[in-house]
Amino acid sequence: MQIIIKKLAPVFLEKEKIAQSDIWNKDISFNKGEKIQLVAPSGSGKTSFVHFLYGMRKDYTGAAFLNDSEISKMNAEQTAAMRSNQMSIVFQDLRLFTEHSAMENIAVKRVLNPFGEDSITEMAERLGIASKLKQHAGICSYGERQRIAIIRALQQPFDFIVLDEPFSHLDEANSKKALALIEEEVVKRGAGIILADLEPVSFYKADRTIHL
Repeated sequence: MQIIIKKLAPVFLEKEKIAQSDIWNKDISFNKGEKIQLVAPSGSGKTSFVHFLYGMRKDYTGAAFLNDSEISKMNAEQTAAMRSNQMSIVFQDLRLFTEHSAMENIAVKRVLNPFGEDSITEMAERLGIASKLKQHAGICSYGERQRIAIIRALQQPFDFIVLDEPFSHLDEANSKKALALIEEEVVKRGAGIILADLEPVSFYKADRTIHL
């Protein structure tokens, strides 16, 4: 399983930033089982790249593929299958349902996949938010919401997990706990990680560091 990028470039990004990038307008691939660190300063198109991979936006030239399937040309059924079984994600803005509990937010993924409630509880205990599971997400701190979003992303099968600034509101100790959990689940699946952040995450031991 591979993510393959062929001359991908956002239509809205300045030519100078595209020319400086290791990804934009280049040919590059990410392999299942590989740990990628994507360093992307503000304004370089980091979140746009994440959205391109997840099939949420098409305002670019070039192409992105999941194996032989061009992501922008997938129909609704194919996109849903990719998101349910092949690619999981933690959005920068998290995209939680703030009026629902933490457990309900996480269980959105569990409804479609064979992960039990015990798995959610165990992960929540490890990340220090077990006491928040019945609380509305909207009254949780942003750091608590990030941990909710991380657990939700782990409650499904995937070949790649894409993380957009997943630890931005966590201290280093809690960030390390979250990364350890993510990496354990990735190893179980033989999956790949694409961790995108403004600066290198010092405690994340990537196989490759790529500058956007």
